[in-house]
Amino acid sequence: MSHSGTALLVIDAQQSFEHRPYWNTSDAPAFVDRLQWLVDGARARHIPVVQVFHVEESGPFSLESGYVKTLASLSIAPDVTFYKHRHSALIGSGLSVWLTERGIQHLIVSGIRTEQCCETTARHASDCGYGVDFVSEATLTFAMTDRQGRHWPAADIKARTELVLDGRFARVLTAAEALSAFDQKSNQAGRQAA
Repeated sequence: MSHSGTALLVIDAQQSFEHRPYWNTSDAPAFVDRLQWLVDGARARHIPVVQVFHVEESGPFSLESGYVKTLASLSIAPDVTFYKHRHSALIGSGLSVWLTERGIQHLIVSGIRTEQCCETTARHASDCGYGVDFVSEATLTFAMTDRQGRHWPAADIKARTELVLDGRFARVLTAAEALSAFDQKSNQAGRQAA
């Protein structure tokens, strides 16, 4: 059983995305910086770091492609790795069983893409009864064009995800806020045990 009751999920932070036509390097450095800081902070606090990779039958997300591995600019060294075929990391990957076996009830969500696998996992986890901290600055997404031809910059997509998740499915926090919240919870638990 995890003594922290919390796990950090790093979702789809994989080289596969660098081989998609929408990959954009402009937002990647800030994302990598915040995610690395979050991973390092989790390690220092003995929060299990869970890496999740998305796998498809063909293309850059297939295992055969050789791209289903951590972005080269990140150093994660996860406690455990899962592979998923759906948007939610909790579907068919074995992750939910692993979390239950360790008594983990609180998830910190990070990774790629903000509004897709990260948001879907956060919503699903919340509906399953997990507490969820969504670290938007440690997520990455890419500009999109909607059915009416409107261009949505990545920043607008992230803002929309923050709007619909915060206070409903998750707490939207910075990396510093998420680790500070963990520290406060740990300190309270320590005082109650004393």
